[in-house]
Amino acid sequence: MFRAYFVSVFLATITATGSAQAAPSSTASCNLDDGRQVYIRYNAVTAKNDKAPNGKPWEPGGSPMTLFTEAPLSFAGSTIPVGAYTVFPIPAKEKWTLAINKNVTPGAAYDEKQDLARAPMETDQVSQAADALEVAFAHVGEKCTLRIYFGKSASFAPFIAK
Repeated sequence: MFRAYFVSVFLATITATGSAQAAPSSTASCNLDDGRQVYIRYNAVTAKNDKAPNGKPWEPGGSPMTLFTEAPLSFAGSTIPVGAYTVFPIPAKEKWTLAINKNVTPGAAYDEKQDLARAPMETDQVSQAADALEVAFAHVGEKCTLRIYFGKSASFAPFIAK
């Protein structure tokens, strides 16, 4: 029952925001050992058509990333309940930050007061630049580590299922 509701909310969110997006939408997922899933939807942009702003919340392709979780998660000491959330990477030269926000209204402006959690990401510079935004999860046990590659930055944020 919950999974059907979750999928319908996921599809409704994609449909509601899809027409306003200039870039195609992509999804990365993490399958937990108990069958629950964590998804992130994002616009597949390239470095040619989208620049990551230094020190400001980034909306690739003009829309924030959207996180859907079937399990409560722990991130940076905060609990992310089951549901949908917007995700804002905040690029910086040395270290990126990740903000998880409660406001999922399409087209709404970012409001830091709506953040459930915000934390620095582990960030490294890579020798070979990624021409396109790459988002993936690495799954080990109860941990789903979000990985974001863009340009010469590789940033990582661990989520732990509860």
